Amino acid sequence: MSPRSPETAAASQDPELLRRLLRAKDRMDAASNEAWPVKRLARVSGVSEAHFARSFKQAFGVPPHRYLLTRRIERATALLRDTDLPILEIAFDTGWESLGTFGRTFRDVTGESPTAIRQRARDAASALDRVPPCFLSAAHRPDLTIAVSEKRRRTTPGYKRGRRKTSL
Repeated sequence: MSPRSPETAAASQDPELLRRLLRAKDRMDAASNEAWPVKRLARVSGVSEAHFARSFKQAFGVPPHRYLLTRRIERATALLRDTDLPILEIAFDTGWESLGTFGRTFRDVTGESPTAIRQRARDAASALDRVPPCFLSAAHRPDLTIAVSEKRRRTTPGYKRGRRKTSL
């Protein structure tokens, strides 16, 4: 028997239960820095702890704790990349209680240390500093294959070779 995909599993669940699970998932998303034990999540969903844990994994493909860790790692990665906050502060802001646990979990999930992620983001940003601004602007322009004035000539009746026809 082949395992069902999360989409197939979610579709087979009761819509009311899925709404309750989504409520808990939304709460975790909104406050991933808080502690979310299964007991608290089950209370938010209005189901028993065992039923919540089993149903959450069936609906979303991962257990609630792993989902929460993923959210925390994503948030920490964004803070490492986009801010100059100290790594210790990022660890606490994203819900870890110790720098050691944060660093170990971060490395286990991403394959790199928080410091390495931050350095790689800075190196990538400084690499763009060496590119002339006119090249960066050109790279971000829409891919126009025809000049606007050429479009006007093609669509304006009576327009020929850059001059308007005049009728007397």
